[in-house]
Amino acid sequence: MRRVIVLRPEPGASETVARARQLGLDAVAMPLFEIEPLDWAAPNSAAFDGLLLTSANAVRQAGGQLHLLRQLPVYAVGEATAAAARQAGLNVAETGASGVEALLGSLSPTLNLLHLCGEDRTVPAAARPVLTAVPVYRASRCAPPDLGAARGAVVLVHSPRAGRGLAELVADRGSIAIVAISPATAASVGDGWDRIAIADQPSDQALLALAARLCNNTGA
Repeated sequence: MRRVIVLRPEPGASETVARARQLGLDAVAMPLFEIEPLDWAAPNSAAFDGLLLTSANAVRQAGGQLHLLRQLPVYAVGEATAAAARQAGLNVAETGASGVEALLGSLSPTLNLLHLCGEDRTVPAAARPVLTAVPVYRASRCAPPDLGAARGAVVLVHSPRAGRGLAELVADRGSIAIVAISPATAASVGDGWDRIAIADQPSDQALLALAARLCNNTGA
């Protein structure tokens, strides 16, 4: 069975490894980044109709300022982000299961949303609803892991930034299979890999299901 390498930052890396091991996979975390909070000030919540959350990291790193936005309904991308919002005492109005573009496309174009996000972010192509982005965390480079262990492995790539980081660190790619969370993430890793497969949903569960098929040589 092929080993599974998880590149995402902690605590997400350990969560993914635990889920992988529950599926019987040989998984190990090799984060390329670590998450750090940014100094920020919550804007007047009365100016917004809701709060857009695209990562649980925004909830974890927002600190006490998040309390000032508790009256805003939350539109969360993914159940993990929604769960983090509920744990923080926020009211989740809707949880998207197919990425931020699909979630935004399902909402009224008249909504004015406050987007708590990371410093390095992908701007949604959809201009609906109106978004005001406020970065509350950053992903900083860790000391590079020894990716020699990735030879012959299946590598899970959760973001375009992780994909670019992986591409910078690995020259000998021919034995490594990539499982990417989105088409944009798949494009970020470049070429020369054993194969690149894209999860059918932008979720940890979908990534791991695809990785399990590759590890067990059952196709994708």
